[in-house]
Amino acid sequence: MRPQVLLIFLTTYEESLEMLRGIAHHGRSHQPWQTFLDDEARSVSEPSWLLSKHWDGIISRHTTPEIVRVCAEKRIPLVDVSDCAVFPGVPKIRPDNLAIGHMGAEHFLEKGYREFAFAGFSNEEWSCTRRDGFSEAVALGGGTNHVFDVEYPGQLTPDWDEEQITLLAEWIADLPKPVGLMACNDMRALQVIAATQMLNLMVPEMVAVLGANNETIRCELSSPPLSSVATNAFQSGYRAADTLAMVLDGGAVPHVDVRIDPVGVIARHSTDALAIEDKNVVAALSYIRENACRGLTVTEVLHHAVATRSQLEKKFRRYLGRSPQAEIRRVQIAKIRQLLGETEFPLKKIAELTGFDHVEYMCYLFKRTMGVAPGAFRKKAQVAPKNTPKRRSLDA
Repeated sequence: MRPQVLLIFLTTYEESLEMLRGIAHHGRSHQPWQTFLDDEARSVSEPSWLLSKHWDGIISRHTTPEIVRVCAEKRIPLVDVSDCAVFPGVPKIRPDNLAIGHMGAEHFLEKGYREFAFAGFSNEEWSCTRRDGFSEAVALGGGTNHVFDVEYPGQLTPDWDEEQITLLAEWIADLPKPVGLMACNDMRALQVIAATQMLNLMVPEMVAVLGANNETIRCELSSPPLSSVATNAFQSGYRAADTLAMVLDGGAVPHVDVRIDPVGVIARHSTDALAIEDKNVVAALSYIRENACRGLTVTEVLHHAVATRSQLEKKFRRYLGRSPQAEIRRVQIAKIRQLLGETEFPLKKIAELTGFDHVEYMCYLFKRTMGVAPGAFRKKAQVAPKNTPKRRSLDA
């Protein structure tokens, strides 16, 4: 008879779905289980529900002391994949939060930032560890970090969200600019972006914003779209299933605290800038990113940046190593890549959406830049595994 395994996962969270995919992948190559998915996490609010059936094992993303107690009393092997403190005697699989913080700082250091900031939650261990990793990497890179932590009340409400945006705006107003600012997670990063908008500060030119967890919908609903450090939830789920399988096969319960490395930074518009202090260049870059895909000309950019062609050319060469026209093309190519990878739009439609009057010229320019024709690029991009995010720009 197949082992009866309970999975406690709120499937409203994207990370939960990725963990479940990892568990399912493990099942396809090992002894199959009879699983029951508690997708509303009723086991948390109704511990008696947990006892309504005999379970051979449990994997939980929403582990509580009560669940741990019941499992210990009934001798049910439990694997915990929540990102909280370790429960004694319970195997723990969680993200390497120190590495997530390190990766966020390195993303900004590579872009030349000297000023850094971190916004998190002082009462959450995972947030504090991400903050410490970020601060450590910033110090190693010779930068200065500014920290703003508050206590998280346990749930997001409109009133608390509004209060936080105001507090963040007061803090951000006093930060040196330009600054690379990492938030402990994507929800916190959206509050940061709202605070910058309250201050009329350009993102990413004055405040580059990076989140964590890569909640795709949150990130792409943001304006501008939010860059984020992607955890490897798929691998977390796989390792949790592997740990439980060892116990069900007769092994002892391992006392482990496994940290899963992050995948990488998924770069979107919110960090798509270098640390540049020149106001003409910042204004030009902001205008190009907003308007490149409507057929923008360098003359329009000059008017917006309040600079002559020769002045702007020299400054772009100095700070970016390319001309204003090349930057317009870079933004267009990035948008073409996104549309090829994420939509089924015909090439003619993509040309219209990216500012090209003639689809033939768009295809010629894309192949000259990328080394591959648009059709071949689309075929390769759309067969990539969904559970292995790549370090790539999704937005311009």
